[in-house]
Amino acid sequence: MKRTLCALAAGLLCAGPAAAQTVPSAAPLVPGGPAQPMLRTGTAVQLQLEELLTTKGKKLRVGQHFRLSVREPVTVDAHVVIPVGAPATGEIIAVRNKGMWGKSGHLTASLLHVSVQDRQIRLTGTFDDKGVTGTGGVVAAVALLPVAGFFTTGTSAKIEQGARIDGFIGEDVPLVFAEAVVPRPISVPVARPSDPLPADSGAAPGSTTPAPRDPSFK
Repeated sequence: MKRTLCALAAGLLCAGPAAAQTVPSAAPLVPGGPAQPMLRTGTAVQLQLEELLTTKGKKLRVGQHFRLSVREPVTVDAHVVIPVGAPATGEIIAVRNKGMWGKSGHLTASLLHVSVQDRQIRLTGTFDDKGVTGTGGVVAAVALLPVAGFFTTGTSAKIEQGARIDGFIGEDVPLVFAEAVVPRPISVPVARPSDPLPADSGAAPGSTTPAPRDPSFK
């Protein structure tokens, strides 16, 4: 059973740049009924690499995971469902280190998923990089001295941190939009000022007039 992804209005999630990938909602579940909001398979997701990937040093391995993050928000019906900065994960699927006879380095990687709230949404897409082959140096070295050609190498493959990576949503994700709750204002009673004393009372404001004395009392 597919889990639904609950999203609030765009302003309640992480604010992102004005540019956004907008996708249409799903068709109505019942003829004439309301449409089920859906994050569709194939929706573009702009990502950026959060670490350097390189074959230099021969430390990169097939199956190794690496970090990315969402570069631009993804919206459905004006709601941000994948905010800027959401973490994503990729995997190295092929590695070739540079070697003798001008062989260059090469790496290939694929996207796995992006995390939103407690949900991992599957991603698709691959990217790669290839170093420069040292063919010219090999040909020249072999022409002069065959042994020198053996020691001529190409360059390592490298994808810099911060590089832009294009990915796509790999599954349909049903959505539930929660309405923002606006608090009602609280009415606070305002104290009324005391009525002023008559002008001829002769009493200071806030004073009390004493009762008249009984003349029969001694």
